[in-house]
Amino acid sequence: MAEHNELGRWGEQKAAEYLRAKGYVILERDWKFQKRDLDIVALKDGTIAFVEVKTLRNDIFLRPEQSVDRRKMMSICIAANAYVRWHRIEGNIRFDIISIVGTSDDNFTIDHIENAFLPPTIRRR
Repeated sequence: MAEHNELGRWGEQKAAEYLRAKGYVILERDWKFQKRDLDIVALKDGTIAFVEVKTLRNDIFLRPEQSVDRRKMMSICIAANAYVRWHRIEGNIRFDIISIVGTSDDNFTIDHIENAFLPPTIRRR
């Protein structure tokens, strides 16, 4: 497995542990819909959070959450819509980002951005 994939999996594990410690129930990890995926689907206080996890070795040039662009947001929203329909969810949902900087269990930072974005609007031409 490529080194960046291993870092990403490690980051997703740290994010899941963080969410559990904050009282979230992890419903899904790496849920797939077509070519799209949801890193973590978690539940807390009746709200489902679709959590995108971004992990970088350092943040010298860019914070991890800055790599979630409009295209990535749209992809997450399409997958989340499929998840909601598939599971017949009628409650509250939101889109979070967990940003992780570091490479080891004893030297990393984590930042949980709740309600990080709203679904982007589709531009009509």
